[in-house]
Amino acid sequence: MTAPHKPMEQTGPVIQVAGAGPAGLTAAIILARAGREVVVHEAQREVGSRFGRDFQGLENWSSAEDVLTLMEEEGLTTRFAAMPCHRGTVYDAWGNAYDIRSEQPLFYMIERGPGPGSLDSALLHQARDLGVEVRFNSRLKHLSGPGILAAGPRAADAIAVGYHFDTDMEDGFWAICDDGLAPKGYAYLLIMGGRATLKSCMFADFKQEKRYVDRTLEAFQRLTGVQMKNPVPHGGAGNFRIPQSAYSGRHPLVGEQAGFQDTLWGFGIRLAMASGRLAAQSLLTGENYDTLWRRELLPQMETSVVNRALYSLAGNRGYRWFLRRLSTRQDIRRSLRRQYQTSWPKRVMLSWANGRYQSQRKDVSCSHVDCNCVWCRGCA
Repeated sequence: MTAPHKPMEQTGPVIQVAGAGPAGLTAAIILARAGREVVVHEAQREVGSRFGRDFQGLENWSSAEDVLTLMEEEGLTTRFAAMPCHRGTVYDAWGNAYDIRSEQPLFYMIERGPGPGSLDSALLHQARDLGVEVRFNSRLKHLSGPGILAAGPRAADAIAVGYHFDTDMEDGFWAICDDGLAPKGYAYLLIMGGRATLKSCMFADFKQEKRYVDRTLEAFQRLTGVQMKNPVPHGGAGNFRIPQSAYSGRHPLVGEQAGFQDTLWGFGIRLAMASGRLAAQSLLTGENYDTLWRRELLPQMETSVVNRALYSLAGNRGYRWFLRRLSTRQDIRRSLRRQYQTSWPKRVMLSWANGRYQSQRKDVSCSHVDCNCVWCRGCA
């Protein structure tokens, strides 16, 4: 695991960062390690408060090198709970089970939120050890000097809604590809250390979220036998878009505020941290931030838009075909990495995919007729 770095002597004007998510804290860490004075403003009372100890996946298939190794090479802490996931089960709409396996971890199951073992808390501790000042309950309203904007999603292109709960079930991961449970998305069950996250991740028909969550719970209980203890409802929204420019005035936009996410399945933590690193680099070197992220992030993001457009057309029979193919592979990680790489067929399909997929970024209001759902509470 990464050893803590001593803060360098601070030079230059104070850099303000709006938002203490992975993107904002990554930027603050990179800047502080370079000797810059950084103040992070977080509107909530604690780090990762909107996640409520959510289990998520830190994907490990979009690069040949392990994601934790890359984080250490970039000077980011890996002192958080990360369960390597090599093997799991995915079901189709007919209840058929497909064994998914990989030689190296397909992803790392991690905790989000203010807990002691979470990714958010680990990044917060590293930033503070480097001398970064983090101000909670502080909403940055004006930014006249150097700074970075990392304030989170601005619309709901997908929502993940369900429960956190305690369980006696063994550690592992399970998923279901069924439009009847998660329209154009997937349902998932993640278990680590006696705690679990069960959710429907849907990319359409948000108004019917309760129906889909109820169906998802019933399906996992029937297929896996999972039982919930002390359930707590929870949900969140994701915003996926490729911006024309990731600047707001002179200030870089990072993470979901810019739209940097995996448009296919929403595995966006790595993209968020990478954008924070590139924004910090632009402030340190004077390089154009748009040039940096387009060179490093744009190819994967464009490919993910094509993947999303294809997935949205597949339907339940298409998901079944896809799962049958994946289950025959000895190493799904290699197969997914190929799907996430740019290629001439996907470059040809990009214009078509852009026509099929449109972000809801401009629609910041809730789409519910009678709103009492969890994922958009407080958005207004």
